[in-house]
Amino acid sequence: MAREPAPSLDAIAAAVLAGETSAVALLEAAEREQARREAADPPLNAFLAFGGEHARASADAADARVRAGESTPLAGVPVAVKDNLCTLDYPTTCGSRILEGYVSPYEATVVRRLREAGAVVVGKTNLDEFAMGSSTEHSAWGPTRNPHDAARVPGGSSGGSAAAVAAGIVPVALGSETGGSVRQPAALCGIVGVKPTYGRVSRYGLVAFASSLDQVGVMARSVADAARVTAIIAGEDPLDSTAALLPVPDYVAEMQSGLDGLVVGIPDEFFPDELDAGMRAACEAAIDVIRATGAEVRRVSLPHTTHAIPTYYLIAPAEASSNLARFDGVRYGLRAAGATTTEDVYYGTRAQGFGDEVKRRIMLGTYALSAGYHDEYYDRAQRARALIARDFARVFADGVDVLFTPTTPTTAFLIGENDADPYRMYLADTFTVPANLAGVPAISVPIGTAGGLPVGGQFMAPMFGETAMFAAAYGLERALAGGAE
Repeated sequence: MAREPAPSLDAIAAAVLAGETSAVALLEAAEREQARREAADPPLNAFLAFGGEHARASADAADARVRAGESTPLAGVPVAVKDNLCTLDYPTTCGSRILEGYVSPYEATVVRRLREAGAVVVGKTNLDEFAMGSSTEHSAWGPTRNPHDAARVPGGSSGGSAAAVAAGIVPVALGSETGGSVRQPAALCGIVGVKPTYGRVSRYGLVAFASSLDQVGVMARSVADAARVTAIIAGEDPLDSTAALLPVPDYVAEMQSGLDGLVVGIPDEFFPDELDAGMRAACEAAIDVIRATGAEVRRVSLPHTTHAIPTYYLIAPAEASSNLARFDGVRYGLRAAGATTTEDVYYGTRAQGFGDEVKRRIMLGTYALSAGYHDEYYDRAQRARALIARDFARVFADGVDVLFTPTTPTTAFLIGENDADPYRMYLADTFTVPANLAGVPAISVPIGTAGGLPVGGQFMAPMFGETAMFAAAYGLERALAGGAE
């Protein structure tokens, strides 16, 4: 028997506002599902902190607002937050021993906006340490597992958020993206993942990995839910100078037109000969559906995206090397015991506190920025980034409304499969990194399965073109569900 579709965020909030359920009841349901998932062998391990007095107080406050007659768009909705977004209640560890137990003195703008909208933050989700990874295996507190197959990864670095939504613990979660860390795990877990335009959503309170690339994104069970939450967290922020001073459209209302009349570009570079056969078949079937809904499908080329992975893995580690210098054992977080000099504090703290993948990227970035190599590596990568962005701008200027590609080159791989080959792990981001380098918005939506595992398809749009992006994704989602006219 087919499962009943999960209620939308609008339906959940409406039920709370009508008194048919409560924020406390929804929290308790989330707690039961989380307990069930953690009692499994092996446990899901989606959360680093969950429930407790903080969540209960938040749920009580949400119910009090309802009793007072206040109507909010996310009334009582339980949400999860990736553990590199600062919160005043739960610790913010970034999945690293170097920040174990650290509680921020301020809260991320996106978290505050969720609370203002009536949502209840139920916990902080697991992640690759400092968001550096594509599998959520590189957490100091162990890997998160894919709800579809516990032997496989959920993707990363926002794997905890993706697993929490896919497992039904929460209907929506926040993640962060530097090179695909929302869309890639969303695809591997069979949910929707959104990376907005760089500057559309405030980064205030997001612990920095690579500041010119980092963004906050949304993971949800449907395009409408993802659009709803994106609109809530988006907009200008005086606390973040990179947040754009632009009005935020009503994405849910404006996406109803779907794919009809849109020009959808299919970039040749995203369908290489070595693309997994199951992924190719699912994407080609989706393209047929896109065409059948009334969209014009057009082959296009983004030639410089073939350089995206080496470009990204020079720029991101270089910025990480600079950003993570603050974790030195002096100001906050872990301090190595027994150190007698400042140098000993630095060496001891960073050696003990950082995991192998973070150390690897810091060393790569430090080398790329070092005297004699800055021009050869970092500056050259920035020039390549500009060419990648120019490719996107040219295609969109030629009349293409959105681009459609696979989100990932394969389905979820086995835990430990890529441990001995970091470069193979990095290739998991092949199709997601270009959007981050170009700063354009992108969304991953479930389009089927391959070998019994979820497959995601990706739409990308021009900068601040989220309206067309959501319309295309909603149109495909509706058509695949049998709702097309």
